Amino acid sequence: MTKNAIAIRHLMFEDLGIIGPLLADRSYRVQYLDAGIDTIDTVTLVDADLVVVLGGPIGANDGDRYPFLTAELEAITARVQARRPTLGICLGAQLIARALGASVEATGSTEIGYAPLTLTAQAQDSPLRHLQDIPVLHWHGDQFAIPAGAVKLAATPDFPNQAFAAGPNILALQFHLETHHRDIERWLIGHAETLAAAGIHPEPLRRRAADVGPALFDAAVQVFAEWLDALTEIDR
Repeated sequence: MTKNAIAIRHLMFEDLGIIGPLLADRSYRVQYLDAGIDTIDTVTLVDADLVVVLGGPIGANDGDRYPFLTAELEAITARVQARRPTLGICLGAQLIARALGASVEATGSTEIGYAPLTLTAQAQDSPLRHLQDIPVLHWHGDQFAIPAGAVKLAATPDFPNQAFAAGPNILALQFHLETHHRDIERWLIGHAETLAAAGIHPEPLRRRAADVGPALFDAAVQVFAEWLDALTEIDR
């Protein structure tokens, strides 16, 4: 039976990446909704079998600058309150955190590049266990608090809240597991101003992607596949 998945996209090159083929293998029909262009409302999101809220360079608190975020957050809130299957990545994770009542704040610093996570004890019983000792792609400056009732899964030294789960159906990741290492050049071009402002030359990132990318790809596929296969139906 075909299922429908909605991916909320905030930047064209920050797409589903490696998640796309996994959804196709599980008979999901994917529809992209481009934030700020397409209508994102409560009915549309709650009715979908799966929603993936992707990343982007704006902040989860920027509704005054980007009014579409207000309606998007309202729709995500209805979605997660219904405990419908929802995955958030970077900005998407921050919006889920806000939807669950947690704060999101600018840290005044950035974390860009490939580095491993410190997994919590609870993560060892979650799909994230496949990321043990695997460098993942970080690209953020804001950080979410862990919502009440959610389970913290990962940290890094400068950003202690990197992932959380709220039951089997809601997963929020501050880092980018979805990005294929072969696509890193799109990021280096699209975020050139961010890299320049942070004083980061793209060449080390390019080399690092080539070095750690294959192992990260294998681990990320296991994470997403296991999470997708464990989703549960919620009566509506």
